[in-house]
Amino acid sequence: MTSSIVRKLKALSYPLNPRDILLTNEEDLKQLIFWIESSKIRALSEDKRKSLVGDEWKGDVQEYLKSLKCPYGLEKYPAAVVDWLLSCAIRAEHSKESDNIRNALSTVVEMESEERPPLDVNTVQFKNGVNLIRDYLRVPNHQDYLQVLAACRILIENRLDPNFVANDTNDKLVMGLSELGFDLKDNVLNDVAKILRLLHIEELRKLQTSINECIVSAQSQTANPKTDTKLGQVGR
Repeated sequence: MTSSIVRKLKALSYPLNPRDILLTNEEDLKQLIFWIESSKIRALSEDKRKSLVGDEWKGDVQEYLKSLKCPYGLEKYPAAVVDWLLSCAIRAEHSKESDNIRNALSTVVEMESEERPPLDVNTVQFKNGVNLIRDYLRVPNHQDYLQVLAACRILIENRLDPNFVANDTNDKLVMGLSELGFDLKDNVLNDVAKILRLLHIEELRKLQTSINECIVSAQSQTANPKTDTKLGQVGR
């Protein structure tokens, strides 16, 4: 038993002691291949797996290896076959774990979309939230709630910590996971404040892009100036 096979069997939680297996023993080899297929790879149906431990198991295992495109033959290289099958089993395990992670993430996204419906600016809850922000920031009242919200946004922009903006590199943020930095004691208000902050960050990025374009344009005019020798004189 090679050290590579022992490590892979331990990684796959093989129920027995790997060092007790003798690959020169046909029964051990047969049972090990059956365990790898039935527990990890699962390329065969349950009925066809039984043939791997039947009376004609060598021929059936050879056909099984051929279907998996194994580059080794069982008769000459049993250790290489087992090692190769274990590598396939590990890849299958990782693939299954990746699928589980993707399914879990999609479930979280669905739950968030169900828990946070689209914001309706015409609801009483939204208007009350705007009023709470206005009172908290001491912004003058106005009959148009969107105008009040715009005024609150301007005030928040002026008070926003520039270090936070400079260090922010996320293109997409999940509202429920983003940090606000202060608590308005209301989930709706906290979300509104987060939206204002994100809008401001986006505008700062656009401004930075425009500044960069201006710098590039200026450098194109000054980095390689053209000299007309007819207008001047060099030396005496």
